[in-house]
Amino acid sequence: MSDIPAFKPLKSEELAHILDLTIKHDKTNKLITFLCALSAYTEDDQLNISYNAPSSTGKSYIPTEIVKLFPKEDVMQMGYCSPTAFFHDVGEPDKEKRGRVVVDLSRRILVFLDQPHNDLLTRLRPLLSHDSKTINIKITDKSQKQGLRTKDILLKGYPSIVFATARLCLDEQEATRMFLLSPEVSQDKIRHSITEAIKRETDRVGYESMLASHAGRAHLIKRIAAIKAAGIKTIKIDPKLESEIKRVFLGKGKGLKPRSQRDIKRFISLMKAFALLNLWWRDHKEQTITVHPDDFAEAYVLWSEISAAQELNLPPYIYTLYRDVILPAWNTKNEGRKVQIGLLRSEVLSQHYALYGRMLDATQLRQQILPMLETAGLITEEPDPRNRRRKYIYPTNPAQISDSGAGGGVLDIPPRSIRNLDDSAL
Repeated sequence: MSDIPAFKPLKSEELAHILDLTIKHDKTNKLITFLCALSAYTEDDQLNISYNAPSSTGKSYIPTEIVKLFPKEDVMQMGYCSPTAFFHDVGEPDKEKRGRVVVDLSRRILVFLDQPHNDLLTRLRPLLSHDSKTINIKITDKSQKQGLRTKDILLKGYPSIVFATARLCLDEQEATRMFLLSPEVSQDKIRHSITEAIKRETDRVGYESMLASHAGRAHLIKRIAAIKAAGIKTIKIDPKLESEIKRVFLGKGKGLKPRSQRDIKRFISLMKAFALLNLWWRDHKEQTITVHPDDFAEAYVLWSEISAAQELNLPPYIYTLYRDVILPAWNTKNEGRKVQIGLLRSEVLSQHYALYGRMLDATQLRQQILPMLETAGLITEEPDPRNRRRKYIYPTNPAQISDSGAGGGVLDIPPRSIRNLDDSAL
């Protein structure tokens, strides 16, 4: 507690302002990513994130900039990685059992800059869901003398993990174990990002000097080091907060899904990460601190921004495309009509171009985006009775989608009862 005078309580607004030095816009994304990295210094409350969005949107830039604030020895950044390569690079020979490799990921931050091999994701599932702190797995290894042979791997500890991938579709088993995030793609963000890139590339030495001399950034780096050194083992929840947490997930009218059982753990981990950020002003007993109501309030604000997409098991990019492209196009087409008609895929592509000034990949729309929206219950696709190769897109219940943003809680979406009609029938 002697370190208190060196710091001051830090709210999310001030934290976002410091992070804004290198990451423009994306307030919610950069805060959650920072808290994910910070959660590595908890015993078993680490967070996992999957950034899903098209290329050149900044999905890998955000985590790579965030981890620059953390001790280098705690951060592992990787591109594409096969299971064998990962375990060989990270593991060390087990001193207790000959031939076994120990991979200790305790209090580590893993950033995958591309989607790793599917087999590696499969093997990491128990870590992502925190099933056990020690997990025995087997991999096949090829040697020059003995050919293919099995090798024992002992996984220890829980890391904080961030994936960044241009793939929009994720296996549900991975998707439910992570926060699903997508960078903003607004014109304002792109404009500010270009301005910042020009500033950085014009004088790299001067730019790095500016970052190093920024008081807020320097204090944040020292704060992270102090949090790590504190060695907090346990973060408790004040029983008085139980009713508030239940209200968020079990409130009147809330639709529960199997994913909710994991989302509640992520929400609580967000609270604990905020408590860790301000551990010197929390009830403190040896290596245990207690979550404060302020931590609940901060976590609730972040959760409300992303909850709708999370509960639908969709990356925010997909949900935003539905809200900002498909719904407006459908409303415009049906304005003043007594009988509502569906959208053609070409009309979705035209609306996307009008809004963002760039074309949406038609194959990606057909093979990934629309099936994901249909699985989430947001749309139905129905064939044109006169041309079976052509389909019409119908929002299931457009009136229930808020215009306020991607957040707003669980969407209770009933089945659509609108009859399918093609344009020529009207």
